[in-house]
Amino acid sequence: MAFDPWNPDFVAHPYGAYDELRRQAPVSYYEPTNQWLIARHADVNALLRDRRLGRSYLHVATHEEFGRSAEPEFQEPFWRVIRAGMLDVEPPVHTRLRRLVSRAFTPRMVESLRPRVRAIAEGLVDAYVARGGGDLIAEVAEPLPVTVIAEMLGIPDQDRHLLRPWSADICGMYELNPAPEAQHTAVRAAEEFSGYLRSLAARRRRAPGEDLVSALTQIDELTEDELVGTCVLLLNAGHEATVNVTGNGWWSLFRNPGELARLRADRSLLPTAIEELMRWDTPLQMFERWVLEDVEVHGVRIPRGSEVALLFGSANRDPAVFDDPDRLDVGRADNPHISFGAGIHFCLGAPLARIELMESFGALLDRAATLELRQEPSWKPGYVIRGLRALELTATG
Repeated sequence: MAFDPWNPDFVAHPYGAYDELRRQAPVSYYEPTNQWLIARHADVNALLRDRRLGRSYLHVATHEEFGRSAEPEFQEPFWRVIRAGMLDVEPPVHTRLRRLVSRAFTPRMVESLRPRVRAIAEGLVDAYVARGGGDLIAEVAEPLPVTVIAEMLGIPDQDRHLLRPWSADICGMYELNPAPEAQHTAVRAAEEFSGYLRSLAARRRRAPGEDLVSALTQIDELTEDELVGTCVLLLNAGHEATVNVTGNGWWSLFRNPGELARLRADRSLLPTAIEELMRWDTPLQMFERWVLEDVEVHGVRIPRGSEVALLFGSANRDPAVFDDPDRLDVGRADNPHISFGAGIHFCLGAPLARIELMESFGALLDRAATLELRQEPSWKPGYVIRGLRALELTATG
């Protein structure tokens, strides 16, 4: 099967197409999205670190100067929010924002969250088992990271049900050539979330608490747009991937029952298992970069103004880097996967994501004596952020 990100069969099973790309066309132009596909691990890793590429080009050129059309006017509220977060800006703005936000993500602070993450995970799993199972994604995978990030931000309990729909709708804009309806939905979600955060920040300025929004309101160097963009990014990046690693990961284990049995028998394998599950069925399949200066990859010249699509899912199955890459190995020790990215945009929340995944998988292994698949799951239509619609299981204590 050829690379076809709108084909449900490809979304469900992209790895054969990736193998063909790595072998025959590691750098190839894909006309439907006007992007250059980069398939091999070494090239993806190098380009993530190459400062001749960027997540944005607006710090060096206008849309017109870069040979691109400006976004439709109706999208302005969306991009105002997104481009105020650190993911979609480049130095020196990125450097300043990351330095400010990193104060809240020191290793010591993140590790201090582990007992609370464990308590939330155990509570969710206990309730799940008491019900005899259900949709693991809706009942465990989604509530855990949403609750953690909501508590960090200081979102009141009664408002937390708003976060997951906002995040899912906003992330719809990141898919390839999103449909007009998805674009308008993303804009509306960005406007609603932005308005909510501005109101919350105003209250925290008057009466600060111990939460991250309160802390951000006290930083004079941070504009209100940057505060909003930072919080939206923390929500989206802080749980979309974690949800999909959990769903994709358990589905991977059910498809590899020997590895699941191995993990149940030896819980010390959990750290390497988490890394392997992120590699074997990558939650973020593609990450895009703009070419700010001409680059050459494998003798192929990619000119300034182009967009490259870095295929994380393909890179993580590259046999030049991973021994027997199509085999799931929960004990794989040498595992330089790039699911968290690389370079200056390496995921700031990676340590927290690892804690959430460790505690979630650990709680399910410890507190559910049996987990059995009720039916084969189906994939959501999105390719870039790739995950299951649901994962229906029967659970017993």
